[in-house]
Amino acid sequence: MKPLLYLVHRIPYPPNKGDKIRSYNILRYLSQHYDIYLGTFIDNTDDSQYQDKVRSYCQQTHFEMIKPQLSKLKSLSGLVTGQALSIPYYASKSMQQWVDEVIEKNNIDTVLAFSSPMAQFVIAKNELHKVMDFIDIDSDKWRQYSGSHKGLMSWIYAREADYLFQYEQEVADKFAASTFVSDKEAEHFKTLSHNRDNNISGVSNGIDFSYFDPTLAYEPIYPQDKKVLVFTGAMDYWANCDAVIWFAEAVFKKLYLLDNNYQFYIVGSNPSKAVQDLAQQSGIVVTGRVEDIRPYIAHAFIAIAPLRIARGIQNKVLEAMAMNKAVVATHNAMEGIIINDDIANCVADTAEGQMTIIDKLSKNNLADTLGQSLRTWVKNNYQWSSVLQPLKTLIDDHAE
Repeated sequence: MKPLLYLVHRIPYPPNKGDKIRSYNILRYLSQHYDIYLGTFIDNTDDSQYQDKVRSYCQQTHFEMIKPQLSKLKSLSGLVTGQALSIPYYASKSMQQWVDEVIEKNNIDTVLAFSSPMAQFVIAKNELHKVMDFIDIDSDKWRQYSGSHKGLMSWIYAREADYLFQYEQEVADKFAASTFVSDKEAEHFKTLSHNRDNNISGVSNGIDFSYFDPTLAYEPIYPQDKKVLVFTGAMDYWANCDAVIWFAEAVFKKLYLLDNNYQFYIVGSNPSKAVQDLAQQSGIVVTGRVEDIRPYIAHAFIAIAPLRIARGIQNKVLEAMAMNKAVVATHNAMEGIIINDDIANCVADTAEGQMTIIDKLSKNNLADTLGQSLRTWVKNNYQWSSVLQPLKTLIDDHAE
């Protein structure tokens, strides 16, 4: 098979958070068609145990440990050099040396970079056919963060948004093709870039339907006769923290006063102190990391995704739908997802709107009926093998 260099900013396993779900499934899919040469960073020592699993998909690998606190300090050099801070955060002489050597020794002429900071290792190599998977418009995410903070942090986030967007445009200009997690995200980037159209397109996420299978037996984990609203996601991610804190205060507190059979479970690793403190509120449970999120989805009444800051496609939404669950969400959480009438009726941005939807779903088994139809709909639209075919086409089209 033809060699392909695949550069990923975070080891693509385990698939337990948004970017790793995508990078892992891309790795698994492309390994069926190419000899993969993978260069990646490990920013969590717990993930070191998965190196052999990742190697099983690759011809050759280069894993490099980074310490987030040290990398944050290193990123500050961008203030002097006029770079986005994300670029020096991942800058590495040893990664660059490995990239240079593996390209030369294996006659590699095609590369897929995953997340914009990884472009720095090949951006000057004009002889390569380069494909960039931006995933989301990260610069726009930083801009949203800036608007949600004050003082120094607002300034830092605004600066990162400006400088990273300049870099994203440079990468799009120098790479043969660029992809985002949805057509909507791709179109938004084109608009922000004054309709730049350098082979920019959407390549969606998918779902592993054999894994997220509601017919499997899952041990009950919730108290009986409780109507559990569940949120799943990494709870050290600021947008997730903001979402559950807003929902707890603006929506759930009122729901619980009306009916104390409601419970709100926040399921995800590394909950911040602000999230942990929510457990002091009646009816709220903060689990921390769990071995398997499927039982928490399977036995929930409905899933919620009240994200006020979001980019691209929310895997938590697709996973819940695949598990036969209705999802009550904001418009931001649904951005990038194909919307049908059933989904549209479960979207609201206000506390009152979400309370109304939850109340409707609690009547006449509507939540169960809706959930079953959503699995069929998601299965017809989000198979990994189908959604990733356009990415392979881009790689093949630009390979000689």
